[in-house]
Amino acid sequence: MIKILLITLFFILNLNADYKEGKEVFTQKCSACHGEFIAIDTLKENFFERNNELLNLKSPTVNMLAYAIMDSPKKIGDANDVEMQEIEIASYLKSYLEKPDRFNSICDEHILNFYDTKKSMKLSDDEYNNLAIFFMEYKNNLKTTESKVKNISLTIDEAKIQKKAKEENKQIIVYATSKSCYFCKKMDKEVLGLDDIKKQIDKNYIYIKNDMDESILPFELQKVYKKITPTFFIVSKDGKYIKQYPGSWTKSDFQEILKENLK
Repeated sequence: MIKILLITLFFILNLNADYKEGKEVFTQKCSACHGEFIAIDTLKENFFERNNELLNLKSPTVNMLAYAIMDSPKKIGDANDVEMQEIEIASYLKSYLEKPDRFNSICDEHILNFYDTKKSMKLSDDEYNNLAIFFMEYKNNLKTTESKVKNISLTIDEAKIQKKAKEENKQIIVYATSKSCYFCKKMDKEVLGLDDIKKQIDKNYIYIKNDMDESILPFELQKVYKKITPTFFIVSKDGKYIKQYPGSWTKSDFQEILKENLK
């Protein structure tokens, strides 16, 4: 009995290690194109109601990939045979990534029309295996992450921000970001870090940067948040939600956002 428990524990620890290594592979080699988690309701709205004009996605997000591989009508392997499923997923990833073919894609055919053409890439056998485990364990690890998020509290002083906004007669911009968000880092560097953009924001707005890993959104914005980073919220000087802009923006597009929300 003890031997069985030890073997089971060893298997779980190895699986967890492989998941972390697979996550690292995804972060280093896939996340530049495939964004982080976006809620399924938002994805449905984007593709089936807004013709991809809400998010303008050029490739599936990480949770869309995990769903396609593990739960979609085109899912790979049998979840009741974990070892064989891992082999089948790794084999599929290798064949598709090295020779991309939309006719071999497991993504929804309607949504495929919105995506850019996939470029060929090669990984090592270990990387394919670890990436397979990452997708296999993605849903379980997502639940763990979500339970941690529920315990995050508000760290921003709303009253202080509101007081400043009223004194300076400015609206408030709340920037929802996270340390793991590739497109946030891209926008920080290419748009928000530019001196002329900083001056434009400082002149007309009270600017709040909110790390979603450390604090919930102020002014009850959590109620309207679509779980997309980056997202920019426009809030009145009285702390009332006005509008939100999910996604990453070019310099010119972001300048238009700033202009159209001037009082």
